[in-house]
Amino acid sequence: MALPDRIPVFFLSGFLGSGKSTLLNEVLANPGFRDTAVIINEFGDVAIDHLLVRQGETAISQVSTGCLCCSGTTDIRTTLFDLHCAATDGLAPVFSRVIVELSGLGDPAPLVNALIADRHSTQTQSDRTVDRIFYLAGIVTLYDIILGELSIERHFEAMKQIAFADRIVLTKTDLAKDPATLADIAALPQELAMLNVAAEIVDRRKADLASLFSPRPYMVVERGEDVSGWLALEAALAAEMRHAPAPTGHGRRSRHAPGIRSFSIIHDAPVPEKRFFQFLSVLQQSAGQHLLRVKGIVALVEDPECPRIVHAVQHSMSDPVRLTAWPDGDRRTRLVFITSDIDPEPVRKLFSAVIGGKPSRFGRLLGHISDTVMMPLSRFSSYLTTLSRRSS
Repeated sequence: MALPDRIPVFFLSGFLGSGKSTLLNEVLANPGFRDTAVIINEFGDVAIDHLLVRQGETAISQVSTGCLCCSGTTDIRTTLFDLHCAATDGLAPVFSRVIVELSGLGDPAPLVNALIADRHSTQTQSDRTVDRIFYLAGIVTLYDIILGELSIERHFEAMKQIAFADRIVLTKTDLAKDPATLADIAALPQELAMLNVAAEIVDRRKADLASLFSPRPYMVVERGEDVSGWLALEAALAAEMRHAPAPTGHGRRSRHAPGIRSFSIIHDAPVPEKRFFQFLSVLQQSAGQHLLRVKGIVALVEDPECPRIVHAVQHSMSDPVRLTAWPDGDRRTRLVFITSDIDPEPVRKLFSAVIGGKPSRFGRLLGHISDTVMMPLSRFSSYLTTLSRRSS
């Protein structure tokens, strides 16, 4: 089977914790999507998300750590070219579409420009191949009905993700039970239309997932003046960057708000289940809204052959998912944190103290974390006293 002459590329976006991996898994479970190449971008330096995404018979998973939107247009175009070459040379299955799962902090603007900008001066073989074969066929953005409004208020990326979408999917609507919340959901299309009047808005429970990723022309003009302006600005900045000195450090210029950072904790030995969730509980209560995202795979002392997948967003934590086996050969606990104005070292020390069973250090470490994010400690005193007694 040969590759199609033209291959649609879809962007799947949505702020941290909105449910992108869950939706992607359901899409890939559809037999009609077996011939799908999947590119997964993660904000941090430890790859976790690819372990959470279904590996179909012919689905391809390319993992990209570091933020694609901070690397300009090169990374996404290079990855598409590499996918094409691998399939053409018989080193990977043939595919007929590509879904790019963006980081929760991903800004769509530079990636959209990477696929729609005119390149009259394109010279390289890889650029000619990407321009000839791949085209942007849609942007699906997930909107978390619980935290979506706050995310848009506090993070420019969340607002841009909505503005660029041609399909908006309301997630976590299954949690809405009371009449007031149901009324709020009913009003969301009108509210989101203020950011994007042309996007189709669907409820996650009712959405035809296959139709979300059916090819269609992505029309920038339908997205509004703000989107056109952001794309023009990105093009100007990209042209300026081509003539600027190479950046120092890791070679990337961050486009995110000051204080946004990612760090990881990797632990070799299995951890006690009770103490691990005590650590997460203390961290969530002390860090609050500054804890944008925690995700990871955890090895438990009580069940070492079946790891747990954990997800947390601010004060909210999803039920851990028990896997029947390890998805790869690495059996270490791997946690990725995306935070705002939190020093990683107190978090790492808190983890060591709780997992290592040294409760006398909890209060001091929690104080350090809370001072870092300017949160009061009074409401945690009784909790820490109880926690210390249980861990002794």
